[in-house]
Amino acid sequence: MFPKDFYQYLKDHTLIEIKGGNTRPTFLPIWMVEVDNRIFARSWNKSERSWFTEFRNSGIGQIKYGDNILDVTARKIEEDDPVNIRISKAYLKKYDQPQNLKYSEGISQPEYFNYTMEFFTGI
Repeated sequence: MFPKDFYQYLKDHTLIEIKGGNTRPTFLPIWMVEVDNRIFARSWNKSERSWFTEFRNSGIGQIKYGDNILDVTARKIEEDDPVNIRISKAYLKKYDQPQNLKYSEGISQPEYFNYTMEFFTGI
C-alpha cells in the first residue's frame, strides 16, 4: 500500500516522476493511474530503452511525487488481465483535458495492454 499522501498527490497531479532500475540518474515525468488502490502506468513509446524496460528487467526503481521519493518494485501486467480495461477507463477519466484526449484515447487501446506495469512500495 502506498502512503495516503501519495494517493492524494496522484489525484491532484497529472504527472508523477519515475526512475526504473538503479543506474538511471534522472526521473522521467509520466502518467499514472489508480484502480482500487493499485498503481499502474503504461509506456507510451513502447521503446526498448525506457523506464518500462528497466522495470521489466530489474523489477525495481523509484517514484517521486513532490519532494518525496519511494523505492518501488513493479511487475508487468499480462495483456489478457481483465484489470487492463479498468486501467484504460482510469486513463480516460483522469486525462480528459482537451490537450490530453488524443494521448489518453491512444494509451487506452488494447495494443498498450502489454505495456502496463503495476507498482508496489518497498524493495
